[in-house]
Amino acid sequence: MIVYRTRDDLTGHLNSLRSEKNSIGLVPTMGALHRGHTSLVEKAAAENDVVVVTIFVNPTQFNDPADLEYYPRTLDRDLEMLQKLEADLVFVPSVKEMYPEEDERVFDLDSIDKVMEGKHRKGHFNGVAQIVSKLFLLTQPDRAYFGQKDFQQLVIVRRLTEILNLDIQIVPCPIIREKDGLAMSSRNERLNREKRKLAPFIYETLKLASEKKEDLTPSEVKDWVYKRFDKAPELSLEYFEIVEDKALKPISDWDEGVNKVGCLAVHLGSVRLLDNLNFD
Repeated sequence: MIVYRTRDDLTGHLNSLRSEKNSIGLVPTMGALHRGHTSLVEKAAAENDVVVVTIFVNPTQFNDPADLEYYPRTLDRDLEMLQKLEADLVFVPSVKEMYPEEDERVFDLDSIDKVMEGKHRKGHFNGVAQIVSKLFLLTQPDRAYFGQKDFQQLVIVRRLTEILNLDIQIVPCPIIREKDGLAMSSRNERLNREKRKLAPFIYETLKLASEKKEDLTPSEVKDWVYKRFDKAPELSLEYFEIVEDKALKPISDWDEGVNKVGCLAVHLGSVRLLDNLNFD
């Protein structure tokens, strides 16, 4: 495993590998790696000749300075984990390396960046688009791997490849959960023992809500979820939506011929957690 910190060194190596007809799989991360991330690396390794993992906490996608400041950073542990997974190349740039000057690009994402996460985190997805586009153009992968826990981000990235006319296969990877159902996330490290015990309520609610579709309309299921969280004051529900999986438009009827996904964001103390579940 080779660790690079500059774009020039990374692209030099990748150009050599590409000239030898090696396929390249990219796994972009912000570090604080867990089993969800390792599943992406393993899938990338199974489908490509070379796996590139990037570790970069991207400042332009944080609308809350405190969230950026407290985001977990565990680089030594991350590199040790990737060494065991036999990742080929790891790119760990500085902020200055990725943003030698301010990135003023604004992406037109067809309003899919204005709902759910976008509604509550202004500018977040434009920052995601900035860094993902930089990494795509830098590494020019054949495939890029993203976890479905950040479902809206996955939809955004697919749209981004269309905007930039990039021939990159976006590979969605299943949510990896703890034994009690909590979706694995780097932010879980910030939960104290008391808060961690409460966290499974989130996935439990999603599963129960999915079952309610037999008797309730989508609007009624949404109301039921909000009322259930009202009875759990330790968890603050920021939003819950049932949307189709392309344009992220709300579902009004279960008979609509589209894939349906229930998505939510929850504050548990100072930690903000995301989850989603297929409602088909």
